[in-house]
Parts: sequence; structure tokens; C-alpha cells
Amino acid sequence: MKNNFPITAKVNKNGHLEIGGCDVVSLAKEFGTPLYVLDEKTIRERCRSYKTSFRAGYPNTDFIYASKALCAAAVLKVISDEGFGFDIVSGGELYTALKSRCNPRRIFFHGNNKSQEELREALDAPVGRIVVDSLSELNELDKLTKAGGHRADVLLRVNPGIEAHTHEYIKTGHIDSKFGIAKSEILKAVKLIEKMKNVNFRGLHAHIGSQILKVEPFVEEIEVLVNLAAEIYKETKIEVEEINIGGGLGITYVDEEPPSINSFAEALSQALKKKVAECKVPEPKLILEPGRSIIGNAGVTLYTVGRIKDVQGIRKYIVVDGGMGDNPRPMLYEARYDAIIGNKAQDKRKEKVTIAGRYCESGDVLIKDILLQKPEVSDILVVFSTGAYNYSMASNYNRVARPAMVLVANGDASLIVKRESYEDMVKNDVIVE
Repeated sequence: MKNNFPITAKVNKNGHLEIGGCDVVSLAKEFGTPLYVLDEKTIRERCRSYKTSFRAGYPNTDFIYASKALCAAAVLKVISDEGFGFDIVSGGELYTALKSRCNPRRIFFHGNNKSQEELREALDAPVGRIVVDSLSELNELDKLTKAGGHRADVLLRVNPGIEAHTHEYIKTGHIDSKFGIAKSEILKAVKLIEKMKNVNFRGLHAHIGSQILKVEPFVEEIEVLVNLAAEIYKETKIEVEEINIGGGLGITYVDEEPPSINSFAEALSQALKKKVAECKVPEPKLILEPGRSIIGNAGVTLYTVGRIKDVQGIRKYIVVDGGMGDNPRPMLYEARYDAIIGNKAQDKRKEKVTIAGRYCESGDVLIKDILLQKPEVSDILVVFSTGAYNYSMASNYNRVARPAMVLVANGDASLIVKRESYEDMVKNDVIVE
């Protein structure tokens, strides 16, 4: 199987695709389509690969899962069981993480515009770290800790000024960004914290973007953060205990070639040790926040083919029962995906088609010009690498219910997100008489 498939994917004796020991045709029949399917073994193996690879080169490394990639209580429970903490960016993600019974001290609360209520919720939990995104937030946090008698351990989010080669909408570390404190302001922020009784400075955080396929931007990020740590230590004698480089390692969707987790770990570990020695500062704890690279390839989405429309001399459209409502990424950033017909997995892919969705938008196209097995109405289409940012970004556009989600392992499928009903979609509507 290809690198973009879950690691348990195989063709079974019926010629059908099987994931986690479950036949995708049987899954579609039991749970309906569209259906998000997550392979538990792939999730666990990715978590373990991060831990083994990084701790071999830099033992003082910790891992925080970027919940925005996919935030569902059962998924967070699996990842928590593997020893990961959680990067959350809203009160809703915090609530979900706590509902999954994870340790609140393993939660890092991010966000560039946390509300006062969200900050209070974080302090009440209490979360392990609040990642401060601006000087105004820092001052607000100081007031809240005084008023509530709380203490807060914080990381300062740095805007590192690094240009990561990825889509413009998922770059976050360049200078013209809504995220982070300018490097020139970081020392000022540290000195402000020094005067605060209830806020403790623990370290620096940066995040340079998402779906990054090169190691070099991360190495540059480490150098920027260690240089800042050296400046802070020189000016204040305050040690930077933690350096958090965020996430952003890319995955294979179609033909991308990201670095392996092992080679990624080796390059970053060496870069950090070298830079720390050069700057003569104490070795910090290294923290990473992988999201997509944990969950992305673990997920597939199943659809049922409903219509086949052949526009003579132009293209053949295969229309499925989902689309931009369960996966808006092709419309948002021209994201590319791979797919096969799950009930014909052993057949060769030789017919060029375009996979279109059911929504009332001309741009609702999941995959343009892909080679598939010969398609027929009622076939089960399997789209790969949909674990990250599909369920997270799903909507009820056209008042279509969001799909169910199952976790598969050892031949068993567990329903972890129920399919929405019509009643679910109208339960917050209010009719004014």
C-alpha cells in the first residue's frame, strides 16, 4: 500500500479494501456514508515513532497533540494513552479534552484572541501552560490571576519571521502574521512577567505553519528561539526552561515526500544541541505539537457514488453523497487527495474521472482528474489522508448532516461520533411568533 494509506490497509479475499481488519464495504453498510474512518494502529504508531525518534537524540522532549487537527473525545483518549498532552485553542477544545479525562496539567492553551471567559476556564482547570500571544493578553492574564487567586505558567509565542514554503493560508511564522509577539518585544514581555506575582515565565513558543515538507525551516526556527533564550539570559539571568517549536510537519496526500519522523527528529535534535552549546545557555526541554502528522494518514472518508455524468469530450463526473460539507479543504487551499473504489480495490485504476460533491456550489469538487477503477452507481469511494482538518472543518452547509466517525482496530469498529440528525441541526433554531 502507498504511504498515504493507513498502515493496516490491505486488499482482502473479497477484493475489497480493508482497514483495521474491517471491510470498507461492510463499514459503509453498517454505519452509512459519508463516514469518517480512523485507524487506531496508525495513530498509536505515529505517536510512538515521535517518542522513540526524538528521545533517542534529545531525551528531554515532550509531545503535545494539536487538537485542532481532529478533536473528538475518543481520539484524544487514544492519544493521551500514548503519553501525549494537548494543544487546544478554544473553550470548546478545552471542554472536549477534559471530557476525555486527560490530565489538565498536560494541556497547553493557545490562541490569538482568547476571551476572558476562556482564560478563566483555563485557570480554573488548571491547564499546564497558557501560550501568550500578545502583550495585551499578558496584562489581561495578570489581572485575572490576581482577581481569582490563580497562578499561570506561560510560554510567550514568538513571531519568528520565518518563511515556510507552504500554502499562504497555513503559514503562521512570517512577519506579516496575526500570530505571536515580535522578536523585538519578547525581552519586554519577559521583564513584565518578572514583575507579576501570579504569572510564571516558562519558555518560548513558535509555530511556522502547516504541511511543511522540509526540515530546514524548523532548524531555522530552533536557532531563532535559542538566540532569543540567550538574549533573555544575558539581560535578565532568567533561564528559558522550555522551547516549544509547534507542529507543522507535512504528510503524503498524493505524491508529497515529507521527511520521515526519524530523520526529522535527528536533524532537530542535532540542531538544538549544537545551538545551545554555541550560545552557552542551559539545555531547555524541547516540546513539539504534531497534529496532521499524527492523525492525517490514519483517516479515510467513505462515500457512496450516486450519479455518473459524462460530459462528452470534456470530463466524466462521479458524484458522491458528501463533498465540501465534510471536506472543505480542496476549496479552501486547493488541497489534493488520492482515492480508490473500495469494493474494486484489486482492479487497476485506468479511467480518468473527477470526483464531485453533492453541494450547491460549482467549486464542490473533491478530486479533479484522478485515475480510478471503472466507476458504477453505488460503488464505495475511499478518499485517503482525511484524518486531519476534515471533521474539524465540517459544516452543515445546505443543511446536510455531518458524518459519523468510527475507530477501527483488530476487526472491530467503534462508533465514536454519531451521525447528525435533522433534529440536531434545528435544535438551536428559535421561531419568533
